[in-house]
Amino acid sequence: MTDTAGPAVVEVLRRQWPDAEIRTSLLPDEEYAIAARLEELGKENAGLVLTVGGTGLGPRDRTPEATRRVIDREAPGLAEAMRAEGAKSNRYAWLSRGVAGLKGSTLIVNLPGSERGAKESLESILHLIKHGIEVAAGGQKHP
Repeated sequence: MTDTAGPAVVEVLRRQWPDAEIRTSLLPDEEYAIAARLEELGKENAGLVLTVGGTGLGPRDRTPEATRRVIDREAPGLAEAMRAEGAKSNRYAWLSRGVAGLKGSTLIVNLPGSERGAKESLESILHLIKHGIEVAAGGQKHP
């Protein structure tokens, strides 16, 4: 199976931040492998980490559990906003278990695994992500 959601997310990011360094990784659907990679990225002080897939109700969908192992604080509004926006065109968006939160100053957001779901979810919170990254890094105060 070819991953189309990951490249679609990269395309959205490149349009939003053309000069940003964007790195990708393809991992197995294993909670510990995902958590270990998220830990590494948190230690590297990445500003933003997006996961794609593993947020559904299937037995191998463990990305939210891996993310919760790693984050220090949740940012539930981001996941709520993605589900609410997605449900406008796809009622199954409410079944997504994706979470978002901070590991230090690294913002981690779980996106759905379908190309359309991942792209629409990211686009629905782009306006929040930039501000969230800046505040988490201590560079901008709340308005």
